[in-house]
Amino acid sequence: MKTSLSIAAIVSLFVVLPAWAAKPAVLAPNVVVILADDLGYGDLHCYNKDSKIPTPNLDRLASQSLRFTDAHTPCAVCTPTRYGLLTGRYCWRSSLKKGVLGGYSPALIEPKRMTLASLLKQQGYVTAGLGKWHLGLGDQAKTDFGKPLRPGPLSAGFDSYFGIPASLDMPPYLFLDNEGVLEAATETIADSAMRRKGGKGFWRGGAIAPHFKHVEVLPTLTDRAVEFCRKQSKDHPFFLYLALTGPHTPWMPTEEFRGKSKAGYYGDFTAQVDASVGRVFKALDEAKVSHNTLVIFTSDNGAHWLPEDIEKWGHRANGNLRGQKADLWEGGHRVPFLVRWPGQVSAGATSTELICLTDVLATVTEIVGDKLPDDAGEDSFSLLPVLRGDKRDRPIREAIVHHSGDGTFAIRQGPWKLAMALGSHGFSAPHDIKPKPGEAKGQLYNLDDDPKEQKNLWLEKPDIVERLTALLHKYQREGRSRPR
Repeated sequence: MKTSLSIAAIVSLFVVLPAWAAKPAVLAPNVVVILADDLGYGDLHCYNKDSKIPTPNLDRLASQSLRFTDAHTPCAVCTPTRYGLLTGRYCWRSSLKKGVLGGYSPALIEPKRMTLASLLKQQGYVTAGLGKWHLGLGDQAKTDFGKPLRPGPLSAGFDSYFGIPASLDMPPYLFLDNEGVLEAATETIADSAMRRKGGKGFWRGGAIAPHFKHVEVLPTLTDRAVEFCRKQSKDHPFFLYLALTGPHTPWMPTEEFRGKSKAGYYGDFTAQVDASVGRVFKALDEAKVSHNTLVIFTSDNGAHWLPEDIEKWGHRANGNLRGQKADLWEGGHRVPFLVRWPGQVSAGATSTELICLTDVLATVTEIVGDKLPDDAGEDSFSLLPVLRGDKRDRPIREAIVHHSGDGTFAIRQGPWKLAMALGSHGFSAPHDIKPKPGEAKGQLYNLDDDPKEQKNLWLEKPDIVERLTALLHKYQREGRSRPR
């Protein structure tokens, strides 16, 4: 009898383990998601050996990680990607159909919608957010920073949040502190021109807190992240969402990093981003939690790097991809994506799997042994089979929908990418081209044969145009791309 009870106990132990656990002793991992702001596919040496920017910490991370080469943001600009990352849902299904929010915009994440933070909070994790929020605050048409900022990050599942309301170039310039502000924006600051135009770093004029300084924001966030990591215990799981403010404008490297790169202020600021990430990794090591921490590092869209910047500096922030931030073309939405999970993910490996940042929610859900309900993560697919190195006979995703800065759609399936209009529909020229009678109405590329998107096959492959158009319309009509 004693023996059978012992066997039953052992069996029950294995039954309750999460699906990801390769060994019974493995605990649910801590989760750290680091989201860079406007970092391009070609900025890191691990993606572009000719990069003019030193990125030793992120290159070291790549050597310890599974490195994805075909990872995409759901949108080529900021707010929609952040919504998609946290909710597992394409942002064009929300009230924001195109563009980005401002610093005074109301909350975008719908009440009671599951987020990465709320999921992990339900699992008993400590959930902390730091950095650029840019998903709106409050429930009025214009945010009143003198009142409790709800709905906001804490309503979306974070136990604590410290950061800035929107981009570092959008007023009001102040620090959020949970549902309040660290210091009210009682003063004003004038517009500042871009570095590439001889300015001190681009920002829009507006309200600013008396002690707020743009150049101090990234160091302050890094200090807070280090402090948080050092306080964590090996006995209690935590989730850290670190939304960095660089290398988005204004390019504000501190004195220590000026001249560190060969790509001007942008490159120097990117080098500072790399150093900030390195400090966070060191803090995880010091807390002795790195061995059981899942780290995901990525970017919210491509770099805002112009043809004249490439010509001046010889640096390709978006690698050899066509286009830049906001564009339908690959430079707008293909981003670095590194996953480190010691003992679970093969270090130094590379994956060509087609993935989207919306997939983080479903992946983490499966890792902690939970299951997404039908009304959450509608565009999220678990990447756990890829992380484990499982052999599969089909891709994780059927397709990915891309969204440009002006709200124009594209869809990717296998090697085929269909854009529903001509032009970049972002920052690159030409923005839009009106087709003449008999000309292609959109763009179709085979990225296996034509990764730089030079040969439009729209007229040559009408069957593929028809098939992908129908699939896009199906995803739009059904309100989801993940099967029920």
